[in-house]
Amino acid sequence: MKSYYILIGLILLLSSTSRGQVPDSIKFKSLPPAEFLEAYQNSYKAVLIDVREFFEYKKSRLKDAVNLPSFGNLDVAADTINKSKELFFYCTSGFRSKRVAKFFYDKGFPNVYSLDGGITAWRKEKLPVEKKKLKR
Repeated sequence: MKSYYILIGLILLLSSTSRGQVPDSIKFKSLPPAEFLEAYQNSYKAVLIDVREFFEYKKSRLKDAVNLPSFGNLDVAADTINKSKELFFYCTSGFRSKRVAKFFYDKGFPNVYSLDGGITAWRKEKLPVEKKKLKR
């Protein structure tokens, strides 16, 4: 009987702690490469944003991407981008883009996407990458 109460208590404890957490996927969509590309191509008001540092961006990037380093001044960018735009973020592995996507969602952007697995996953799917070197 005592183990029954312990089990009930454990179940209540676990359910109460998980109930208050909101997963990032509710705030923004983290999409695998093919779905990310399709969503981007189907949007008429999309902005593709590479959140890697410039030295990474200049070596290779997705076509039409603009560079907004994740450690740059994101507040200024959030104040200048129209909130009706759909924002598509990517980085190397997906970590930085998820962090930036959450930031923009929290700033009032309702349509925010992150490339799950980053440009690394994109390349594994053999999707196109621009490699023309850029100068600052």
